[in-house]
Amino acid sequence: MTSQTLREARKYEEACEKLIKKEDRPAFHLSARTGWMNDPNGFSYYNGAYHMFYQYYPYDSVWGPMHWGHAVSTDLLHWEYLPAALAPDEFYDRDGCFSGSAMTLPDGRQMLMYTGVVRERQKNGGILEVQTQCLAVGNGLDYEKYEKNPVLDEKDLPESASRFDFRDPKIWQKEDGTYCCVVGNRPADGSGQILLFTSTNGFHWKFKKVLSANNNRFGLMWECPDFFEMDGKWVLLTSPQDMMPQGFEYHNGNGTLCLIGDLDQGTDTFTEECNQSVDYGIDFYAPQTILTPDHRRIMIGWMQNWDTCNLRVTERPLWFGQMSLPRELHIKHGKLYQWPVKELDAMRSGRVEYKNVTVSDPVRLDQVNGRMIDMELSLRPKDNERMYRKFSVRLAQNEEFYTSLSFRPDESILKIDRKFSGSRRAIIHQRRSLVDCKGGELKLRIILDRFSIEVFVNDGEKTLSATIYTAQEADGISFLADGMVCMDVVKYDLRGDRA
Repeated sequence: MTSQTLREARKYEEACEKLIKKEDRPAFHLSARTGWMNDPNGFSYYNGAYHMFYQYYPYDSVWGPMHWGHAVSTDLLHWEYLPAALAPDEFYDRDGCFSGSAMTLPDGRQMLMYTGVVRERQKNGGILEVQTQCLAVGNGLDYEKYEKNPVLDEKDLPESASRFDFRDPKIWQKEDGTYCCVVGNRPADGSGQILLFTSTNGFHWKFKKVLSANNNRFGLMWECPDFFEMDGKWVLLTSPQDMMPQGFEYHNGNGTLCLIGDLDQGTDTFTEECNQSVDYGIDFYAPQTILTPDHRRIMIGWMQNWDTCNLRVTERPLWFGQMSLPRELHIKHGKLYQWPVKELDAMRSGRVEYKNVTVSDPVRLDQVNGRMIDMELSLRPKDNERMYRKFSVRLAQNEEFYTSLSFRPDESILKIDRKFSGSRRAIIHQRRSLVDCKGGELKLRIILDRFSIEVFVNDGEKTLSATIYTAQEADGISFLADGMVCMDVVKYDLRGDRA
């Protein structure tokens, strides 16, 4: 039975959605139906469609008591909003329904597993959030919370594990039918760890072991874990808080970590082999993955940074928050590679191609412009004996504003910079990434939607994501170099509607 709290949220979001013009949203990135969006939740394939739930506060464009928003898609790019799925309306989640995941039960119903939050006053007068894991079961539209919630609480935690930092369950099922979930937690050392729980039926859970321990290597608390097998390896994704930079890795403070290794399935022992950032741009956090019906591993993240949420504060928009482009994942050369989903190709139109363009002074090319585009650049020195010192492409450009990508081959450093994109606040505006470059050659695929830029380097070796809020009329693109660069360009327009 739908609670009054959920009914009110659904009524409110339905009314407020009508106030947002289609052209004021991203065209092919999921954004909040109204109000605030953060982490992707319950990313799943159910009853012939992809479902994306998300952390949601419908009543304002800033973070508030968490609900679960809900949308569905058949192609991962065009989303239809459904009514909010969860609201904080029970004693165990009255202060928020935090992040979680979804799976299909044997009887055909869909189960959501999420973190319930209750604010508790401490003896010193301060307030902390008690976090437990809860279930809701439904039909893809309406969900009923399990009568025995919470299914995991402090009594299920290992010794010295925090009941205040215990969140974001990601569930899956083994081939033998066993249900598993990983949950982020903070141990006594103050850093992060990922706990593994198992169940025979999905409703009654037991602690199995600490799957992975941070030991203060990568930031502090580990949030939003995901764990899966791919290309013969096991991958653990998590979003640590308060990371310290390590060379050109982990510059986002609250960012994303990928651990690649092996799993002994007899003992559930995960052995790390390597680590890396998931995204090297400004805005990316809390990704979730899904295995599609055609066996692709697809990832979507929250295309935002906790430290830059006030980028739009002067506008007080009707919506805030969008998801990244869905990305196909692979392990190559022991590293995580990402590439836009193949479904994006069906949105392409108006192909424009230029070959062997010499770039030194600023160059503009006829029909190479736009704010909804898919553009591929291939760069190399004009003269192999005289290496260029810097190449830049400026996007979303007019007489006043632009966002740039610049590359210095002597350092193999690619930088994204939005400080001239129209922001009135001195917040984080640039990130640098070390890329693989031989002889000054570099390949870039740049996807622009109305409010974002996503860059895929060298066929997916690195990605850099950033949101921008430059006026849509700023649609110019120019190229310039210190030295001489030879460049090939292929550019497509991306239709916002279905083909």
